[in-house]
Amino acid sequence: MNHQSLSAFIWSVADILRGDYKQSDYGKVILPFTVLRRLDCVLEPTKAAVLAELAEKQKAGLNPDPFLLRKAGQSFYNTSALDMRRLMGDQDHIRENLFAYVQGFSPSVRDIFERFDFATQIERLAKNGLLYQIAEKFAGIDLHPEVVDNSQMGLVFEELIRKFAEISNETAGEHFTPREVIRLMVNLIFVEDDEALTKPGVVRTIYDPAAGTGGMLSVAGEHLGVMNPKARLTMFGQELNDESYAICKADMLIKGQDVANIIAGNTLSDDGHANAKFDYMLSNPPFGVEWKKVEKEVRKEHDAQGFNGRFGPGLPRVSDGSMLFLMHLLSKMRPAKDGGSRFGIVLNGSPLFTGGAGSGESEIRRYVLENDLVEAIIGLPTDMFYNTGISTYVWIVSNRKPTHRKGKVQLIDASSFWRKMRKSLGSKRKEMSEEQIADVTRLFGSFVEAQLATVLDADGKEVSRVVVDAGDKAPQAPEGGKVKLAPLSRIFPNEAFGYRTITVERPLRDEKGKIVLGTKGKQKGKAQADSSLRDTENAPLSEDVDAYFVREVLPHAPDAWIDTEKTKTGYEIPFNRHFYVFEPPRPLAEIDAELAEVTARIKAMIEGLAA
Repeated sequence: MNHQSLSAFIWSVADILRGDYKQSDYGKVILPFTVLRRLDCVLEPTKAAVLAELAEKQKAGLNPDPFLLRKAGQSFYNTSALDMRRLMGDQDHIRENLFAYVQGFSPSVRDIFERFDFATQIERLAKNGLLYQIAEKFAGIDLHPEVVDNSQMGLVFEELIRKFAEISNETAGEHFTPREVIRLMVNLIFVEDDEALTKPGVVRTIYDPAAGTGGMLSVAGEHLGVMNPKARLTMFGQELNDESYAICKADMLIKGQDVANIIAGNTLSDDGHANAKFDYMLSNPPFGVEWKKVEKEVRKEHDAQGFNGRFGPGLPRVSDGSMLFLMHLLSKMRPAKDGGSRFGIVLNGSPLFTGGAGSGESEIRRYVLENDLVEAIIGLPTDMFYNTGISTYVWIVSNRKPTHRKGKVQLIDASSFWRKMRKSLGSKRKEMSEEQIADVTRLFGSFVEAQLATVLDADGKEVSRVVVDAGDKAPQAPEGGKVKLAPLSRIFPNEAFGYRTITVERPLRDEKGKIVLGTKGKQKGKAQADSSLRDTENAPLSEDVDAYFVREVLPHAPDAWIDTEKTKTGYEIPFNRHFYVFEPPRPLAEIDAELAEVTARIKAMIEGLAA
């Protein structure tokens, strides 16, 4: 059973709730019951052994906890004699027995159900006479790991959250990221470390500050498991939404991770992993969400701690907090002398260019570029996420760049790397194929400039697409057709994105056109500036300001000068500009001939009707 048909089956449980529950509340019942049944199935093979061990250790007066964990073969256990199937044997006492069963779990699991506020739902279902029917439905679902593996189970949770978010008009994309985007990001953060990660017994840490249901952490673990079954990836995360946190924690429990590493709460105002450093990090923070609720705490940390805190470089505007997550991840990087770190973060287009020189956003870009931390930025196709169709970009950031990457940034335009989905999921209409993910990974790993060659036949129909690395020959055009080349991967020095904003002043003149001179202090005898004629210019950082001024300004305003005290350094990454390809319009004669042909055809039709 695939994850979609399984989630559809679980969704059918909602029919029982219809009438007694609003649609927007279905998830409050179905999500915790799904988690409960999954945990129930995972523990089933060792249930008898755990109960026997409990009785033996209690008789001996020993703390049973470590022994029960060993017998369960998991990082959790249940000491109740009940399970989901046995609950069905006593319809009259289903409420009391279900409470007792949940209380029989180890503390880490009980916290999951407290986050779901499961006790309230049990009472509500019992009051409406629905509890036994719901429990019976779930007891009949086979969620054993041999039938539904961990990866599939993660997809089931995501599918259910997406459905519940849709019917309650919430943003499902806040809770999880499409799996192919995660696979691409995981490939990119691991690709340069393939050799190190294949060593036997290697241990690495990975962190997600906006963990959602834990999809990014899970895919990273699966990927490393394929590369090196003997490697261990210890997972850390923090999540604000209680339901997502509960699912993430349950998923980590089943995978044998230490769930104490998954923290509930707001990452920006209350860092759950203060002072911790990690080898790898992944994040898809919410796009364009304001941070007004945590503004007081964030500004306090920025002002009091500066670069000793998380937000030293600057603060973005309150309307979009995604760059705060970027700085948070920067603060979690292991020092380069201790091996360094690499992380991938999904951002919208705004952090690339919003804010002029001296603004918080520009200062953050300045910090990451002047410290040579940005390895690459990859533009993704639109319509890739469940809650938005906007353009998104993956930033790969590292403080342990290989020598050949030092001082440079690679831009990859993967916006055309998509295929149409058979069925749209919310705003998500496109997906990346495994081949397309592999192409982007190769371009990043080989650190080459490249073009995308689109081969068109004589009718202008696309025949194929080929990635052409710098120095390689483009494919030959078919007879009567042509090959269109567009930049795909480009490499720039860090300073290419920097500029100086210079303030250009022009003299104030009196009624007779004479320049007004200052009469006091430092301005005495100097030409006074006319504020109405004041202007600014952005001079590339790689160019001498005076040379730029002589070439670009003085020919148009010979009396102008630069107010050097107001000069500011800024950074922006005009991503799309670097991939723009000018297509000249068709020859006018060709357009005229086409119009004449269409006009003649219309004239003939009119004459035919008149006859």
